Amino acid sequence: MIRIKTEEEIALLKENALLVSRTLAEVGKHVVPGVTTMELDKVAETFIRDHGAVPGFLGYGGFPYTLCLSVNDVVVHGFPSDYRLEEGDIVSVDCGTIYKGFYGDSAYTFPVGEVDAQTRKLLDVTKESLYRGISKAVEGNRIGDIGHAIQSYAESFGFSIVREFVGHGIGTNMHEDPEVPNYGKPGRGKKLSEGMVICIEPMVNAGGKAIYLHKNGWAVSTADKSKSAHFELMVAVRKGKAEVLSTFDFIENC
Repeated sequence: MIRIKTEEEIALLKENALLVSRTLAEVGKHVVPGVTTMELDKVAETFIRDHGAVPGFLGYGGFPYTLCLSVNDVVVHGFPSDYRLEEGDIVSVDCGTIYKGFYGDSAYTFPVGEVDAQTRKLLDVTKESLYRGISKAVEGNRIGDIGHAIQSYAESFGFSIVREFVGHGIGTNMHEDPEVPNYGKPGRGKKLSEGMVICIEPMVNAGGKAIYLHKNGWAVSTADKSKSAHFELMVAVRKGKAEVLSTFDFIENC
């Protein structure tokens, strides 16, 4: 069941969205060659708690960490570890919060030092596909319009869309209806109404779309070991133009 949010609820979701955005920016300051992904996890947990919130992922469904940290061929849900990031790696940082009874959820894929041209293109295309999906998150459109905008753009560069994991509604629960696939056909799927709050999060592979699940039951990687990028923003559906609740500005304008 899709629950339309009141303006007061959207304001609370935006507070979470901005805290997640600031947390990602804080983590991003530490994304350098030699840092361990576990160290990044601790940075995020400390920052979230220092701002009066609780890590949204920690304990969620049994997930044991504050961040999902997914390096190179890991698509999503990677565990923090003693792995030290290396020059040329990419790392998806997916973060959640709980504050005043509501959730926040956003993700950004950081380059570690200098990356090669193909990896840079993967990051740029995935992020642009997110914005193209957001442009369709307006009242009267359908879920398939969002997915089609993402899929058609990413695939035009020879990249592929992960099918098994999708965006989602968000509110007092981390994952609410509707599901928001990153692929689809225009005019198909649930109709979008003002007041819906959704997370749009393309997961784009440099190679094929096939993935496999790690033995820990959480992390998934590309089957062909190609790199994968992941960007996510929280969006309120509005008339005419979507309202983006989270932001990458803290990361990119610092």
